[in-house]
Amino acid sequence: MIKILVVGQTPPPYGGQAISIQLMLDGKYNNVQFHHVRLAFSREMDDIGRFQLTKIWHLLFIIISIIYCRVHYQTPILYYVPAGPNRIPMYRDFAILICTRWLFKKTVFQFRAAGISEIYNHLNHLERFLFRVAYFNVDLAIRLSEFTPDDGAFLQATKNIIVPNGMEDVYAKVGDRSKRGRPVPKLLYVGVLQVSKGVMVMLEACRKLKGMSFLFRARFMGKFESPEFEEKARAYVAESGLSDYVEFLGVLTGDAQWDVYNETDLFVFPSFFESEAMPRSVLEAMNFEIPVIAAAWRGIPSLVEDGESGFLIPIKNSRALADKIAILLENPLLRESMGKRGREIYLEKFTVEKFWRNMEEAFLSVA
Repeated sequence: MIKILVVGQTPPPYGGQAISIQLMLDGKYNNVQFHHVRLAFSREMDDIGRFQLTKIWHLLFIIISIIYCRVHYQTPILYYVPAGPNRIPMYRDFAILICTRWLFKKTVFQFRAAGISEIYNHLNHLERFLFRVAYFNVDLAIRLSEFTPDDGAFLQATKNIIVPNGMEDVYAKVGDRSKRGRPVPKLLYVGVLQVSKGVMVMLEACRKLKGMSFLFRARFMGKFESPEFEEKARAYVAESGLSDYVEFLGVLTGDAQWDVYNETDLFVFPSFFESEAMPRSVLEAMNFEIPVIAAAWRGIPSLVEDGESGFLIPIKNSRALADKIAILLENPLLRESMGKRGREIYLEKFTVEKFWRNMEEAFLSVA
């Protein structure tokens, strides 16, 4: 039995990374035993990547907890999820990894936030030294998609592999297509509401669709990254005459979240977020037989087959987004066929059982 110490965030907040780590911990394995040190630097999604004094104390607690678990449970392998290209969480990684990584025989990185390698050339000499000490020469690097930056190769990992995300088959339990295809089709975005996730791109596309006399209801599920951006987005909705077309749902979980998916005709995700890897919300839409229109960015093309399960568009292009949405609003049969293909792709590649099996094989390979 391989003992592994997992150091990572689990819900709350309910971001894709935290949910995926919890899913891994809940897995059914024959040869792997996990112990977990929970990162809890952020209580809400809008806290992520921001400096707060309370995080300093939590950092010290995390380091002490890792040392205790290494000694008490005799866990020879460290599993860690590095930051994306953002300095504050990168500094957190420096502190944790430099203080603890040397205690373990093997280290596994999984890049659930992509692109840490892209920040290196923007660092000063001291930061580069700490970067190399903290991140370089791990035993196994796991990324989610062949389309994400090869952070592991940059960090000179001994072994690099790809293990895509997975999710439980919620649709098989609660799916209900009868709630779709109403006179006013429903569009859905799920994620943090911020500029780099493409929220303004989607709102601009909604304005164009309204000008083309389409009927629709665009729903945004998630929390605004800041009060300032919420004010900006709501002002745009009001100024564009979209109040009857756009709805902000806030954060929903459990049955309330799945009810929204059941009512959705088309999923939209125009993200160009710098740390995007393989967004769970796109996978959730595929699980629920919903066609997807998304940006061809980072790991998204690993999920969406352009022209088959949805459409891929260039980043920051509201015109292209509006045109593709218009095609599917006008063609319910195409929506249905694309949604079915998306679910087929999920069942072929992204079930939770495949995810657990692939993760166990990855850990066995490094052990």
